[in-house]
Formats: sequence, C-alpha cells, structure tokens
Amino acid sequence: MKIAVIQMNSVSDKAANITQARSLIEQAVDTEGPDWICLPEHWNWAGGSPADKYQAADTLPDGPAYQAAQTLAAKHRVWLHAGSLLERSSTPGKVHNTSVVFDRSGREVARYRKIHLFDVTTPGGEVYKESDSVIAGREVVTYACEGLIVGCAICYDLRFPELFQALAQRGAELIALPSAFTLQTGKDHWEVLCRARAIETETYFAAPGQTGFYMAPRGERRFTYGHSLVVDPWGHVIAKVSDGIGFTAARIDKAFLVKCREQIPLAQHKVIGKTGA
Repeated sequence: MKIAVIQMNSVSDKAANITQARSLIEQAVDTEGPDWICLPEHWNWAGGSPADKYQAADTLPDGPAYQAAQTLAAKHRVWLHAGSLLERSSTPGKVHNTSVVFDRSGREVARYRKIHLFDVTTPGGEVYKESDSVIAGREVVTYACEGLIVGCAICYDLRFPELFQALAQRGAELIALPSAFTLQTGKDHWEVLCRARAIETETYFAAPGQTGFYMAPRGERRFTYGHSLVVDPWGHVIAKVSDGIGFTAARIDKAFLVKCREQIPLAQHKVIGKTGA
C-alpha cells in the first residue's frame, strides 16, 4: 500500500482551506498514485475565537468540509483519512476535533474525536486553551483498510503513550496522527515523539502537519511547525515534507513490519497492562 501525507497552511477561511486541500490531494493523486491519503489537523479551519470555531464547524454528515472530503475520496478512488475537522457538537458553542475516514467509494468507515486537549502555555509564553471550545472524545478507534489496521490519534495525543499502546493492542499496523504542532514545541519534540511512538508500537506512523501561521483571537500570529513525516516500525523517517505547503508519500511494507515484530517481540514480552498483570 502506498500512503501520502498532506501538509497545509489552513487559516480562518473555510472555503479557501477546502480549495487548498482539494488541490493538494489532486496533486498527490496525479504524481504519487497513493491508496491512502491523510490531511492534517484543523484542515478546514484554523484560528479565531471559540465563537468563530463554532460558527465554522461542520454538522456531520452535511457540512461542506465533510462533503468535500467524501467527494474527493470517491472521485479519486482513494482512502481519505480527513485529518481533523471542527465538528459542531450538541452543546451550544462547543465543537469536537474530529477525524473522519472515507473508503474508496466515499463511504464513512471511522470517526475519532480527539481525546487529549491542548491546554498549555508554550515556552514562548503563548497560551492555548483547546478546552475553551472543544469537547474531548473518549473512544479509542481503529479501522480496517484493505488488509491493514489503522489507528487514530490527533496532535497532542502524541504525548500520551498509553493511547498508542491501546491502539497497538487493537492490532494497529499504521497509526495516523494529523497534527498542528506549534513551532516552539515542534522543533524540539515533534520528530523524536513520532519516532518513539512508532518504535514502541512497532507500527508505521503517518503524521501530516500544518505549516506557516494563522491569526489567533487577539490578532497575534501563531506559527505551526510542519515537517510532516512517515516513520517505519524500526523508527526510521522514510518520508518528510520540506518547509511550506506540500505532500510526501511512502510505501507500507507489511513484511518489514512483521520482521520488526519478530526481531523484538514486544507484544509477547508485555507485562504491565495485560489482563491480570
């Protein structure tokens, strides 16, 4: 299976973001011919206040971002892991940060809502309070994709290895992590954490990100790190997007995955977390 990760610069303009995603997906299809494509976190909207986010959020399944992704999957006959989009919740003013996955026919096959919310102050002094606008999910989600089990996570989830162990226990062989890492944390933590999660779960790891900047509620620029990548089960980065908007592709080699798991049989050696341990 050939996979592709898309790196975007989403802003507070839903129509422009959908146009950008469509263009990049079509370029990736034309040049790489992937079977599976993953968009980044917040691909349909970035920035603004909680009220702005609520207004921009899709109602599923009839929202414009949802329908655009569904149409692209069916048109190009590809699996589309539609990064994460803002999904309007039943709680007024609140949204979910949601990954939606479509198969080659455009049928929805999985939906994952981000579990861990980014409520931090960065080294640069910028305050992020995702919980002001987002309701956290609770469900660990995997899906079957043409003989491959794919696990779902989003951005800040990366820092919580127990989620990835749960995905591995559910048979994940590829983990998708659509992201929008900050520049301050990304330059120090992004690649090392992606590689660590791939090594400790012995899975392929596909992590598309946002690049460039968007405008925060008070008008300041917030920069995202980019550096979208694919890591193999041995922890090698086998594909990476350079600075700027773009995409990259890599092949999933299940024989190599099996070999890694045979050489270091972590699942057999696991003690903590097993039933009765």
